[in-house]
Amino acid sequence: MTTTMNSETFSRFDVPQHLGATEPAEVRGSGRDDVRMLVAGRDGLSHQRFRDLPRNLRPGDLLVVNISATLPASLPASNGLRVQVSTEAPDGNWVVEVRIADGVASRALGDVPPPTLQLEGGGRVALLRPYTDGDPGRLWLARIEVDRPLYTYLALHGEPIRYPYITKPWPIEAYQTVFGTVPGSAEMPSAARPFTHEIVTKLAVAGVPIAPIILHTGVSSLESDEDPYPERYAVPEQSARLVNTTRTAGGRVIAVGTSVVRALESTAADRQAHAGRGWTDLVIAPHHDMNVVDGLITGWHQPGSSHLAMLDAIAGHSVVTNSYSAALEAGYKWHEFGDLHLILSPNNT
Repeated sequence: MTTTMNSETFSRFDVPQHLGATEPAEVRGSGRDDVRMLVAGRDGLSHQRFRDLPRNLRPGDLLVVNISATLPASLPASNGLRVQVSTEAPDGNWVVEVRIADGVASRALGDVPPPTLQLEGGGRVALLRPYTDGDPGRLWLARIEVDRPLYTYLALHGEPIRYPYITKPWPIEAYQTVFGTVPGSAEMPSAARPFTHEIVTKLAVAGVPIAPIILHTGVSSLESDEDPYPERYAVPEQSARLVNTTRTAGGRVIAVGTSVVRALESTAADRQAHAGRGWTDLVIAPHHDMNVVDGLITGWHQPGSSHLAMLDAIAGHSVVTNSYSAALEAGYKWHEFGDLHLILSPNNT
């Protein structure tokens, strides 16, 4: 059955449950790069595999990747709950989400949690205040009290954040990318998951360099259509320089993941990339005039999510709606173990 979307229905489309990827690509196929990739460019749509990525890029193009590694950020807590450790706040406290343990995953609490939650090993989480106005049950600013550095504690007691479409307890290694070297993300920057060392080598041979940024992602919580809250990021000087050199030479800057777009556009101005670090609260809406990003590799996003607005800003509404209609019709897989979408701006393909 063909699913057709227009500007009125785009934010309300449904993703059938069977399109949720419940297992990693290397389990259901031959390897991480054995996922489908829909390419959207000036010539329309093309159904490919992710391993075909190098032939869709040109010598002189630049890929920008997020080198944040995924934390085992879900902690078992008292009262049958789980604490999802999300984003560090500037004052040293943490943004957390409290959810109900549900098999190997968790589900939304839907109520105000207890003010203090006990953790394994004698630790505790003290909820200080709601983090998001108007939603006192989901995100909280919290003080985490444990007997060792938090990342060490997470390594001992934490698990990857898993949502109800996941049916088996895949280990933390399944939630890491080949680029992840700086721990800090609550959830995997999943657009980079299909990359392998072989593909990186082929890109280098093809004259497509790779530049790093860091953006430590927070919890996404699929039950809620909220804008992303401030996340910690860093754009290195050398990466900013590579972006500018690429654009000056006529190459395209392709962001690997929405987190990369958010980091680059947070410091960019007047069509130039700039180095910077801190916490970004940038939300990219369709009217945003992109400064330095010409394309995007990304997964398939839930209806109503802010990521869809970002895609509009990069490629235009008609490209995005046509892509999503084609992906639904062709049975592309959603979520962090799912298929990919390569979007090349129609203004620079």
